[in-house]
Amino acid sequence: MHELMMKAMNWSKKTVLVTGGTGSFGREFASLMLAEFQPKKLIVFSRDEMKQYTMRADGFDAPNLRYFIGDVRDKERLYRAFHGVDIVVHAAAMKQVPTAEYNPFEAIKTNVIGAANVIDAAIDCGVEKVIALSTDKAANPINLYGASKLCSDKLFVAGNAYSGARKTRMSVVRYGNVAGSRGSVIPFFWEQRKGGVLTITDRRMTRFWITLEQGARFVAQCLEQMHGGEIFVPKIPSMRICDLAEVIAPACRFNVIGIRPGEKLHEIMVPRDDARHTVELPDFYVIQPDFQWWDSKNWRAGKPCEDGFRYSSDTNSQWLTRAEMQSIIAGLRLDGYSEAGQNGNLLRAVAAAR
Repeated sequence: MHELMMKAMNWSKKTVLVTGGTGSFGREFASLMLAEFQPKKLIVFSRDEMKQYTMRADGFDAPNLRYFIGDVRDKERLYRAFHGVDIVVHAAAMKQVPTAEYNPFEAIKTNVIGAANVIDAAIDCGVEKVIALSTDKAANPINLYGASKLCSDKLFVAGNAYSGARKTRMSVVRYGNVAGSRGSVIPFFWEQRKGGVLTITDRRMTRFWITLEQGARFVAQCLEQMHGGEIFVPKIPSMRICDLAEVIAPACRFNVIGIRPGEKLHEIMVPRDDARHTVELPDFYVIQPDFQWWDSKNWRAGKPCEDGFRYSSDTNSQWLTRAEMQSIIAGLRLDGYSEAGQNGNLLRAVAAAR
């Protein structure tokens, strides 16, 4: 991914808050902020005190870093947390597809009601910019997780109309599977290979792949450039799940079990029906809102996508080679797998492989 314009904002004067800040993304984003952007204050907002304790013990401890216990379901707590905050990155969500399917009311409370709470609190507390993390599963969703995130996306886009003349602006970043993150397929395959058999749902399956560092940097870059109302989609490579399995465990036998409920064969990040509102730039797409308040002069440098265009993992022009997969996996600390071990060496491994 090429570098976009960076640091147009004076980050040293900004207070940044990350909801779900102890998760895989939150830790990587915090690492990036503390190492390179150095905001006036960085607030990690999450509901698990043990994860906050572990994060601090892992070295996330700086004079400008704060930890705040709270849940996005609790609007009053968000009002307290957002007081004096300039930028909010909303990463809190229920992300596991089977968990959301089995606990749909809980998923709605976090992913939809929680999003609405973040929007209300951000507007009323005078937050300048909000970026909400989305997922490829929100495009043409077939499971509750994807449907709840699609609802969240639409809430954040429409939130700009709610903000009106006030300064709060909101956008969305949508990307695919994150290499090596908690619950992802790499540590799952790595553990399974000890038994000599890897479980694969379908040999044809493809997925978009992004590293934690790429995701964190892309969010920071979108915060620099957002107008409010966009859905940003990075151009990232696809991979074949069977290729990944063979790279991780070439000597293992594969057990093909079929696609699970709520699972797609291929993922989409820009559906055909959104193409008429989408513009292409060198390193990303921008899905523009279809509202009267949107300024058509925004993103004039973008090339309009053709009707019928779709950005799908099976028709992607970028594909990870097996050598690149090997380099990325080599950069992950998978023995005694720990979320704390996933950091910036992923992107450097890709660059070295290329």
